Amino acid sequence: MDVPLKLSRKKGHTAKFLPRRHQKNRRDNIMGITNKASKTAKPAIRRLARRGGVVRIQKAIYKTVREIVVSRLETILEQVVMLLESTDTSRKARKTVTTSDIVFVLKRLGTTVYGFDNL
Repeated sequence: MDVPLKLSRKKGHTAKFLPRRHQKNRRDNIMGITNKASKTAKPAIRRLARRGGVVRIQKAIYKTVREIVVSRLETILEQVVMLLESTDTSRKARKTVTTSDIVFVLKRLGTTVYGFDNL
């Protein structure tokens, strides 16, 4: 394999280099929802708590809330995947999740969502 030559900033010098591959920083996806950095986890969870009527929040709650959100999302998504695999034949299984799929799964889990009576 021929190595491309790149001219150095210094006159008369050449440097051999290989192109570097950039890798995305791998992290848990739930951190993107509620915690991009440690400072942004609090406001996102705090806003959800305020909507529920909470006035004060203890510091240890944030990790617990994140774990609960992860477990609930895993439950819902497992049910949605099972629904998509079972609705059609295996060769024509759907790959797109619709709003009605989510509403159906939430009703099956016992959580009613207001405003989706027609689906």
